[in-house]
Amino acid sequence: YLNPAFAGTARCPRLVMNYRNQWPALTGTFVTTSASYDQHVETIQGGLGLLVTNDRAGRGTLNTTTVSGIYSYQQPISRNFSLKAGFQATYFQKALDWSKLTFGDMIDPRKGFIYETQDIPRGGSVNNVDFSAGVLGFSEKLYFGFAAHHLTEPNESLVVGTSRLPMKWTGHAGAVIPIDKRNRYSESSISPNVLYRRQGEFQQLNIGLYVRKGPLVGGIWYRGILFSDYRDAFIATVGIQTDVIRFGYSYDVTVSELTPATGGSHEISMTLQFDCRPKRTKFRTISCPSF
Repeated sequence: YLNPAFAGTARCPRLVMNYRNQWPALTGTFVTTSASYDQHVETIQGGLGLLVTNDRAGRGTLNTTTVSGIYSYQQPISRNFSLKAGFQATYFQKALDWSKLTFGDMIDPRKGFIYETQDIPRGGSVNNVDFSAGVLGFSEKLYFGFAAHHLTEPNESLVVGTSRLPMKWTGHAGAVIPIDKRNRYSESSISPNVLYRRQGEFQQLNIGLYVRKGPLVGGIWYRGILFSDYRDAFIATVGIQTDVIRFGYSYDVTVSELTPATGGSHEISMTLQFDCRPKRTKFRTISCPSF
């Protein structure tokens, strides 16, 4: 979801599932679920991935579903550094449930919403294709990448006319710094990360740090707008990471003018890392937080 070049970076088959509930204390919640599968395929010298997402805004009033196929190619530059380039093709459907909308002419001053609206139903659904691309560079301890989503800026208007989805630019970087490697089951490390996004006139900066001790992982992030005094949220993350499964939970503490009355945001993620037969190859995996 962050960068199509990540497809196949774990080499062996990987299944990832995410659930996010944003602002549950408000009446019109935003619920997003996603599932993805990816692995490296030696015969095509790259990774293949499948990503499916569903976003429900306003308690299902506006629904967006996407299905993406991803291919990434890895090229070793040296013994310690590799580059990956990824391409993503997406089919999406955006749909509006007109029956869940309310209008002023439906309101009785004393009894509330009791009338039928005279507003003419509009909207429905729109289907289109979308394309994205990204690059990723990494060594054993450092990784950085760049991605461009919505390259063709597809039309997603639900009514007559055109409403282009603006291109989204993403830059990200991070590192894994070992602290104690004496015991495999209690080794510890810290991982600083930075993420910058820009879409249209909107921009966002995330800065965070993960700390790992054995199978336990914790982290803290700050999210805001670059070159502005606007603060959005602090994000706390806890998780468990083993060779087979990764499970994480994060909570967004709202610090903007929306105040914590929104209920923050809850997100749960789980990764299943399947085993594969080892082969003698120059392929290098990337070790980075995936919560």
